[in-house]
Amino acid sequence: PLHHPDGSHNNPFPFAEETKRKVNSLSKGRRMKFASSQLALLLAASSVGVGGAFTHPSFISSKSASIGRFGAGANAGFGSFPDRVVAPLPPAFGGDATRKSRDEISSPSSSSPTSLDMGLRTFFMRGSHTPTEEEVRSLFHLWNDALATGDSSVVAERYSRTPVLLPTVSDTPRTDFDSIKDYFDAFLKKKPQGKIVEGKITLGQNWAMDAGVYELTMGADGSKVKARYSFVYAFEDGYWRIAHHHSSVMPEGTANAAHPPMSELQVRDLFHLWNDALATLDSSKVAARYSKEGVLLPTVSDVPRTDFDGIKDYFDAFLLKKPQGTVLESNVIVGTNWCQDAGIYEFTMGSDGSKVKARYSFVYVYEDNEWKIAHHHSSVMPESILPSPMEKGDVRRLFDRWNGALATLDSSEVASCYARNAVLLPTVSDTPRTNPYLIRDYFESFLKKKPRGEILYGDVVVGTNWAQDAGTYEFTMGVDGSKVRGRYTFVYVMEDGEWKISHHHSSVMPEGLLAAGPYDPSSSTEVVSPAAAPVMEDETTTAEIKVNGTTSKVEIAVKEDADELAELVGLN
Repeated sequence: PLHHPDGSHNNPFPFAEETKRKVNSLSKGRRMKFASSQLALLLAASSVGVGGAFTHPSFISSKSASIGRFGAGANAGFGSFPDRVVAPLPPAFGGDATRKSRDEISSPSSSSPTSLDMGLRTFFMRGSHTPTEEEVRSLFHLWNDALATGDSSVVAERYSRTPVLLPTVSDTPRTDFDSIKDYFDAFLKKKPQGKIVEGKITLGQNWAMDAGVYELTMGADGSKVKARYSFVYAFEDGYWRIAHHHSSVMPEGTANAAHPPMSELQVRDLFHLWNDALATLDSSKVAARYSKEGVLLPTVSDVPRTDFDGIKDYFDAFLLKKPQGTVLESNVIVGTNWCQDAGIYEFTMGSDGSKVKARYSFVYVYEDNEWKIAHHHSSVMPESILPSPMEKGDVRRLFDRWNGALATLDSSEVASCYARNAVLLPTVSDTPRTNPYLIRDYFESFLKKKPRGEILYGDVVVGTNWAQDAGTYEFTMGVDGSKVRGRYTFVYVMEDGEWKISHHHSSVMPEGLLAAGPYDPSSSTEVVSPAAAPVMEDETTTAEIKVNGTTSKVEIAVKEDADELAELVGLN
């Protein structure tokens, strides 16, 4: 019989009560025979050093009595025969977290004076050590305390000699001390501390299981991660160790230790990382924002880009425009280890100040400890490329917008009414204007007259995604109040979500000029309303002239003075 140092006989092993009941049911003679046979078995066990590998003060009896007459060394742990068998509480439940090196643990020789004592202790503990639920739950706290040390070796020591760890954020099973330490080398950088949210304990002889859900708080950033756990504990070398540990992400949720859940604001901030990469004008940095298997369906290229080089090639050209984006509308979805942001963005091109709207979809995934773009689809606003119904009144209001731009006397404002590939055939210039610069150049001169237009007659045609307005308009020149009529044709197209002038042809009224016919020096030409004063070279004047009875109002550049007006009209 073994006693606690305080003389108590508290027995934590349920099997002892059953043994006591059976023994007490025997006659006195049979009880003595049973006791003798059991002692013989224990002596035989101690003679071969059955696992006699640990000692603890609780095994040493406070009583001085011995049964040395039964064999050498027996006086180390025996007192008088009590009425029941008792065994001590293992040191692992006493908070003793110190672990001897496994190389230092060995079986004692049978000749040792304490070999019988240690053999008996090991026999009782190996035979049937069944802990309480409270004791099993305390083993989690020992593991959690080991995490708090930040030392991966201390954590790895909590596992048995032949452990299996299936970790939360690694595909590799860890089956020995070194591989478990390797896993916790990385995981402990997050400074985790755990608590059990819910758990179920199963008790066995020399083993126990605790399974459920725990939550880890990462001291590194304050994030919280829930996961499912299974601990299987085994009693080994006098300590309870983790023989099996399986930890897995919550299957219905989004949280895990590698990438905690994202808020909608955090998802939208990923766009700014991409936009900042655009600002560097380095296509490699932009391409690096995409995942290893990222797919880019770009705005202005028919070719899908499915690898780093293809994405970089697209941005080699696009970055020449110095784009910077702004999200106008956004809709965010957060999934399990992925998220999506879709909506409308607008780019301002630093190279020319132009603005372009487009629709976008970003799908992000967590890769190499960073959120990357797995899918990016950017497309032009569809109403600019699909048929768009227009009423005739809407078409006529496009002239009003152009006329309003004239009133600003800003050539850039007027030029902005024209499409990117517009053609302007102006009234008083032989040069076709086919780009924004040439169009601005023409209006730099024309706007000096402060023109204001009015449609006198027009015919509107509405087509599939285009419209036409053609007729006669009249301009009143604010500088002198003169009026000039001309014929016009406007062709409008939808571009970047706006109606723009694709073609503008303006010409003088032809009948006045055609009626004059070829120049005839003998013809009667009368200057009805000559210029008020001589006009110098490269200036203009307005006059009414009558040629063979037909009066016309003309505006003309004069080389030297008004006396040449008749000759110039004749040449035209």
